[in-house]
Amino acid sequence: MNAAAQQNHDSLDWSEIEDHFIKKASDYEVVGGALVYLKDGEISEKVYHGYADLENERRVNEETIFHWASITKTFTAVAIMQMRDQGFLSLDDPLVSYLPELNKIHNPFGSMYEITIRMALNHSTGLRNSTWPWGGNEDWHPFEPTQWEQLVAMFPYTEVEFEPGSKHSYSNPAIIFLGKIIEKLSSDPWEVYIDKNILKPLGMHLSYFNHTPYHLLSKRSNSYQIKNDAPVARGFDFHAGITTPNGGLNASLTDMIEYLNFLLGVHRSEHEVLSRTSIDELWQNELEIEEKDGVKSSAALSFFLEESNGIRVIGHTGTQFSYYSWFYVHPESNRAVISVTNTDGKHDMFEFRDEFTRHLFKNLFTTFE
Repeated sequence: MNAAAQQNHDSLDWSEIEDHFIKKASDYEVVGGALVYLKDGEISEKVYHGYADLENERRVNEETIFHWASITKTFTAVAIMQMRDQGFLSLDDPLVSYLPELNKIHNPFGSMYEITIRMALNHSTGLRNSTWPWGGNEDWHPFEPTQWEQLVAMFPYTEVEFEPGSKHSYSNPAIIFLGKIIEKLSSDPWEVYIDKNILKPLGMHLSYFNHTPYHLLSKRSNSYQIKNDAPVARGFDFHAGITTPNGGLNASLTDMIEYLNFLLGVHRSEHEVLSRTSIDELWQNELEIEEKDGVKSSAALSFFLEESNGIRVIGHTGTQFSYYSWFYVHPESNRAVISVTNTDGKHDMFEFRDEFTRHLFKNLFTTFE
């Protein structure tokens, strides 16, 4: 699995980073993946590794459509800020003001009215991480719940696990609740709202949710699991169900670059999707998380902050259905990095991602001035 790379060096040794990415991807038996470095709105460096589709020998390129999993949450956050700026809501509004069904959840720490939209964005609601409180491993089980009513039926059996607002603890249900609020206030399904108000204005025409339109199948990356030392395709599509606001986004690398440039403020669209002030608000430190290997992590509003040696970057990761993705932006220098792989099943791909991002802190992020 050779890699295609473009060299356009500035003050960094990209060849070392490229070699490291290729070696790690090979060591972890990654079928296909990509690493792209942006500077001032343009691709400065890139590595496209391996295959989007082994059966048809279709290699990864800039138009390959990957699944971005929890990076989808940042689109939900942008939508919430759009609605806030239009006067539909306040970040400190209680969730139950819009979703009275949440009153059925057991909260030993007080009233459910104390849990706010802000807490859902910064993951401090006290609600559990997983959507389902139990497993579902049979082939005939849905990947995730498919209807809002299924979640509501579980609320009387759901408990707030710690005092809301007191600490960070990642919660997928909390973001589902934000998606439901968007639907109620806009009168559109969440996917339609995001397409109309974020994807289309940014020119992200190779982006969609869940099942792939037939005309884009030739660009879609398959997902793979290593079984008996060989990659086995899992299929091009799956449905994220009610968790689509958490992790239903599929998009090409080119479209994700448009999204990063929007976040950085270098997008060339005539449409203002969200004001610079509101984007900066999404990136304010809300809660400390941990310090590990010299990197301090904090939660913002659905984004995460990573700081080392005086350099702060803002980003998010995504993990679902054998796809592992991440991005970081550095607004002070108009730079960004984004990466994705399509394989798991044998190796610890969380370890792969963590090790490589730490490598970038030492060898790339330190060049951000």
